[in-house]
Amino acid sequence: MNRLVSWLEDYVLPIATRLGQVRWLVALKNAFISIIPITIAGSLAVLIKSLVEIARDQLGLKGLAFLLKPLLSISMIVWRGSFALFALFLAVALGYQLSKTFETNRLAGAIISVASFMMSVANVVKVDVAGKSLLAKNAFDISQFSTSGIFTAILFGSLGFAVYALCYKGRIMLHLQANYPHAEMVALDSLLPGIIAIFTVGSINYLFQLLTGTYFGNWLLHSIQMPLIKMGQGFGMVMLVTILIQIFWFFGLNGLGVMAPILDSIWLTAQNVNVTLVKAGKIPSMLWARGSFDVFAWFGGTGGTLILIMGILAFSKRNETRTMAKVALAPSFFNIGEPIVFGLPVVLNPVYFIPFVLAPAVNVAFAYWMTVMGLVNPVQVAVPSFMPPLLGAFLACNYDWRAILVCLINMALAFLIWMPFIFAADKIATANGERSPFAREY
Repeated sequence: MNRLVSWLEDYVLPIATRLGQVRWLVALKNAFISIIPITIAGSLAVLIKSLVEIARDQLGLKGLAFLLKPLLSISMIVWRGSFALFALFLAVALGYQLSKTFETNRLAGAIISVASFMMSVANVVKVDVAGKSLLAKNAFDISQFSTSGIFTAILFGSLGFAVYALCYKGRIMLHLQANYPHAEMVALDSLLPGIIAIFTVGSINYLFQLLTGTYFGNWLLHSIQMPLIKMGQGFGMVMLVTILIQIFWFFGLNGLGVMAPILDSIWLTAQNVNVTLVKAGKIPSMLWARGSFDVFAWFGGTGGTLILIMGILAFSKRNETRTMAKVALAPSFFNIGEPIVFGLPVVLNPVYFIPFVLAPAVNVAFAYWMTVMGLVNPVQVAVPSFMPPLLGAFLACNYDWRAILVCLINMALAFLIWMPFIFAADKIATANGERSPFAREY
């Protein structure tokens, strides 16, 4: 086991460290994080819609459903102003975060990013009228601004900002001697870089449309985005990402942060597809989504450390270890695992390496195949990351009680995996005479 840890430290850790230092990836991660309110608001709208439908169709509470009809209408308005424009908000957030990271004008960066995105989506919509399909020009299909436009927002938002940043950093701007107000000077500084960036992206889109006869956003959706999302539904890809995240965390790197661009681009997009389908009254098409990792495996935070805490409280005989577990117990109920990961510690502790990686992998595998076999609903609603285990799964799977049962089985499996290593850690610590920083000095 020590050889394996050493090999990972020599070959995997440097790669993860470099990825965590790529400023564009950090900005993309922060962009997804910054629009969490939009995601949660849209998901709450779906939960309200499902609740009204359950009350009416399954519980026979038609009177209650009628009283909740105004709330249902409000939730649909919220949907149109939040989740239905997800990619549009992402383009704004990405431009802002890139500007913050590369120290350029933040408002200008956000505007250029969203302008670059808008130039790359189709402004022609097919409309069915009396059984005939007509083309409406100079109109946007709102679906382009939701899940189907995420990759386009990332690609062209980044491209537009990159051109702008190069010109801005290169001081390609109007050099005026007059004393203008600060707001006007800031806008004038971004004038030429912004124009160059927007016309560059516009020229690229024009050439692409001229050569292919289609919009870049449409081509990107069908040629790259959807194949990647489908690839992410494969068991091998899901397990690989799960294991990599756990390995990065073991070495003290935020695995979710390192893998956020992949997680959000592929599995958050898949989750958004499910949310959109449920809102439309259709069956979710994606088996595994971004929230599936959280609700089915990461109980108490990445690594499922709530189970480790429960195991320590049940079996550990060392007072200092039990004290650390008691300190970390309350945060772990809200999926905050850092106190136990860094306080015990689990990080760089060879004794805990195998269960820290194996338990989430087993949990993900079990939940994945339960979903494939149709024994539990796939995740189809985004819930806040601080939602306690069991309740989070119940809501994320759209009020499916079977999700609670899957979580309980996964907790039992994880408990069995952690148990022998908790005993081993106690024996090793006792034999070596180790003391925790939480132990009292007399």
